[in-house]
Amino acid sequence: MQPEHGQAVDEPDRVTVRGIRGYGRHGVHDFEREVGQPFLVDLTCWLDSTRAAREDDLEATVHYGILSQRVLADIEGEPLQLIESLAERVATTALSFAPVTRVEVTVHKPQAPVGVPVDDVSVTLTRSKPS
Repeated sequence: MQPEHGQAVDEPDRVTVRGIRGYGRHGVHDFEREVGQPFLVDLTCWLDSTRAAREDDLEATVHYGILSQRVLADIEGEPLQLIESLAERVATTALSFAPVTRVEVTVHKPQAPVGVPVDDVSVTLTRSKPS
């Protein structure tokens, strides 16, 4: 059953950006930190966009262009050993946007040196602002 106009919806609104591509030097091996490799990030931000939609106001939502630029800076920033740590960094960035209450981040490392042919290695985490 669909809610009537103006009724509260159980599921919060979301803004999703997929495939933010950057070149980073993350990994446990020295060659990964020296040479670097591509990383991709997908993220979904939960927020209440009611006011933004009603007032057509960019300031009341998350600006996905600025968000994407900051995530790219996270990817290309200081090297980390684990993609879990990179995902945590990205989650912190996304949660720094005032309207965002929860975020799901997936970090893809398609050229991960795992010793066998793979299409992708990824880590997904979900974080929320403290209540």
